[in-house]
Order: sequence, then C-alpha cells, then structure tokens
Amino acid sequence: MNRTEQLIAETDRYLAHNYHPLPVVFTKAKGVWYWDVEGKKIMDMLAGYSAGNHGHCHPRIVKALKDQCQRLVVAPRSAYSDKLAEFGRVITEFCGMDKILPSNGGVDAVETAIKLSRKWGYTYKGIEEKSADSEIIVCSGNFHGRTTTVVGFSTESQYRKGFGPFAPGFNVIEFGNSDALEKAITRDTVAFLVEPIQGEGGINIPPSSYFREVELICREKNILLILDEIQTGFGRTGYDFAFQHENIRPDILIIGKSLGGGMAVSGVLASNEIMSVMTPGDHGSTFGGNPLACAVAIEAINVLKDEELSNRSALMGDYFKWRLKAIKSPLIKEVRGRGLMIGVELTPQAGGARRFCEALLNEGIFCKETRDNIIRFTPPLIITQSQIDWAMKRIEKVFQNEVRK
Repeated sequence: MNRTEQLIAETDRYLAHNYHPLPVVFTKAKGVWYWDVEGKKIMDMLAGYSAGNHGHCHPRIVKALKDQCQRLVVAPRSAYSDKLAEFGRVITEFCGMDKILPSNGGVDAVETAIKLSRKWGYTYKGIEEKSADSEIIVCSGNFHGRTTTVVGFSTESQYRKGFGPFAPGFNVIEFGNSDALEKAITRDTVAFLVEPIQGEGGINIPPSSYFREVELICREKNILLILDEIQTGFGRTGYDFAFQHENIRPDILIIGKSLGGGMAVSGVLASNEIMSVMTPGDHGSTFGGNPLACAVAIEAINVLKDEELSNRSALMGDYFKWRLKAIKSPLIKEVRGRGLMIGVELTPQAGGARRFCEALLNEGIFCKETRDNIIRFTPPLIITQSQIDWAMKRIEKVFQNEVRK
C-alpha cells in the first residue's frame, strides 16, 4: 500500500463519507499546480469550485495572512476592529453596495439573504408574518448550499432524500424563463433568488435577455432580486460579477468562495434601506467578520484589481473554449461557459463524466464532473495560454483514447 492508499484509507476510516473524491491526496500547491503525496505535479482545473481564483498561495495574500496573524486574529462583534471597518469599506465599494453582513461559508450567506429578504417583506411590503406567507421564488436546477432550509427547495433528489420535513415558503420555477417568474409572483412574494449561471446545475447559461427582463419584473412587482454570485463572482465569468454581463443591479448580492482568496469568508450585501431591517440580535456569527478573514479578503480584492484577473479570465476563457470546441469527438455534445467557468457536456455514449475526470487525473489534470455527464473546468484565473496548451494536449489525448475503447 503506497502513501496515497494509506491516507485515503485513513480518511475513509475517520471522516463521514459525504463526498466522493477522486483518488488523489494533495500535500501542497502553488499557482495553478498541486503536488500529491507521491510527488506528482497536477494542474488544478477546479480552483476549489471557484474558491481559488487567485491561484494557490498567492504571495500577497499569504503575506496579508501572516501579518494579520501576528497582530489580531479573533475579535468578537461585541467590539469593533480596525480590519472590519476597512473590510466593510473595501468590499462595499468594490461591489457597489451600501452595506455588508459578513459570514463564513456560502450557505451561511444564503441563509442570511433569506432572513433579510423575509424581514424586508414584513417591514416594507406589509406581508403578514404567518407560516405560509413570505414566499421566495427559486429555480429548478439550483444549488445554494446544503442546509435543511436550502435543500428543501432543491430539485436534486439526492440532496433532499432523508432530510425532511422542509421549511415552506419557496416556489420553484424554470431557470431562464422570465415569463414563469412573472406568473409565479403573488402578493406575498418577497424575493427571487437565482444564480447568474448555474454551476452545480451543469454550467447552465440563461438566454441573453433573461436578467434584464427579470430585473424589470422585480422592480415592477416590488420584489427583491437576490443574486447568488458565490461561484460566479470575483472574475470567474470574465467580469468582476456575472450580473455585469447584462448591466443589471441586484437588490441583494451573495458573495463567498474567492472573496477570501482561499480562506472561508462570505457575505451578503444590500442597500441601506434593505439592511436597515436588521437590528441587534437578529443575526450573527462568531467568526463572521473576524480580523484575519477581513485582512485576507481585503488583499484578495486588491490582487484581483491590480492583476486585472477579471479581464484575464475573459481572454483565457475565450481561448480555452476555442481550444475545447476544436476537439472533434462524437463524445462531446456541447462546450459552454463564460470566462473561465466552462462545462463540456458529454453525449450519452460517453458513459458519464466521472471516468473522464479519472483519466484526466492520470494525465496530470484535476477537474470534476457535475450532473454526471458534464466535465467542469474552472481553473485559477492566473492560468496562462501556455498552461492551457499544456492541458489541451492531455485533454485531447483522453478523448482520443476514450473514442477507441
């Protein structure tokens, strides 16, 4: 038994089996590269599901972490901290919003947005606070996390089975269909919660006019537009935020993943009016807005701007998609994406995406399947054209080999 097999066996012995990882054990990383415990160098084509847009161990982000560790790590929200004030200013200015409520993980922020929108509905729309009222509209194929509230409105049976009963107050409609949204709105609807691009759903991109129509409907019907940009934000799709592709503005913006440059940080942003419904005691988090997370997030934003990573994502994403679309294989149904958020949908005869990810891992590329038949490529935004070329040689080889089988 080699070191990899030993560590996988130990992990399986002591940890809950709530993931189905590929058979590799990482021990260090730098830039777009991982190294496993056997010393093999592997290109990261996942970036932690878009949590590592800046690349691994970015020197400026590492320095910010080290410097803050030597000054102040924990400061409860029962007091103020200098980094929290700076964090609030930097993030709200970058996002173009008035206020942020910081938290730790993505689904924390989604739950916060749900609470915030419902209280806004009770406060400003006059909705009666009863168990069946205050409805939020969501989309089929959504992924907003795995708490019981959130899986309650998932359309993925695996996320729901065995975890009910679920909270009421959610209405599921078709993604990308603005008519369905308009028809679903009632007097008790407070918000529409949606991802600009569905990541776990299969890299699903709505029609080009969809979000402009959605924004108009939300304004006319006086409901909040909540955009979950946890995966799509911070340059992933070629803009700082995916909503900028259609020049719209959300009422509530949910952010996470690459906000922390590899550290767990998330937040909900909104206007002064919307955020004013939150009063002391309504919501909180022990580690939300801690000085260490704030310092790292501030530097992550600075790196994103200074290195023009959003523009880099657009350029490298166009090149990567062009190279992928050039593969002539009966196993590929479609290549789609924006920026460096790319999905390769396979045909039924391909036999699923998992075996392709395993074959690519053997060639030195780490990526992951989604929806069984889609290979997801979301590399760090610092990836170069020559590195994409390196990867493409191996991707082409895998498809050629699989066709021969």
